[in-house]
Amino acid sequence: MSVLATVAVACGGGDSDAQPFDPEISVLGEIAFSSPAFDDGDDIPVEFTCDGANSSPPLRWAELPTGTRSIAIILDDPDAPGQIYRHWSVYNIPSGTHSLSAGQMNTSALKDSTRQGQNSFGSTGYGGPCPPTGQEHEYLFFIYALSEQLALDENASPLQVSEAIRGLVVGTGSFSGMYVRR
Repeated sequence: MSVLATVAVACGGGDSDAQPFDPEISVLGEIAFSSPAFDDGDDIPVEFTCDGANSSPPLRWAELPTGTRSIAIILDDPDAPGQIYRHWSVYNIPSGTHSLSAGQMNTSALKDSTRQGQNSFGSTGYGGPCPPTGQEHEYLFFIYALSEQLALDENASPLQVSEAIRGLVVGTGSFSGMYVRR
């Protein structure tokens, strides 16, 4: 699955000053985003779910668009009854980063400036796939290249993270994984 949006980068006609990002007329860069633990659309290994160790999967991504100052990653379950269920929000990842290792700690502050918000389970950090028994759900991993770091309080809610990202996205990518409890 590819998530693309339209962007326009203002050209300065020889003027070397950077133009401000205008989300109304800007084209977003596409970021190749994946996990070495499973392929796009495949089953998520049990160790990354509530039936296993419930640890976050390893993630990796390609070069980021020019103007990226930080990265945010979100994991959502759109198949949850009645709402999109947020399993993970990690943000303020330094722009020079190209991967996250498996098993990130479930604390609000991680390495460097990296932070994690609350998930829809009501806890901080990663909460693995855990659909009702017998139901297969698709889990969507999104990466956002942002023009600045997010100014959020510790343990930001899923809604606060989503709202803070608006208007700052200069690039995006996504992939998905499936999980059914047996």
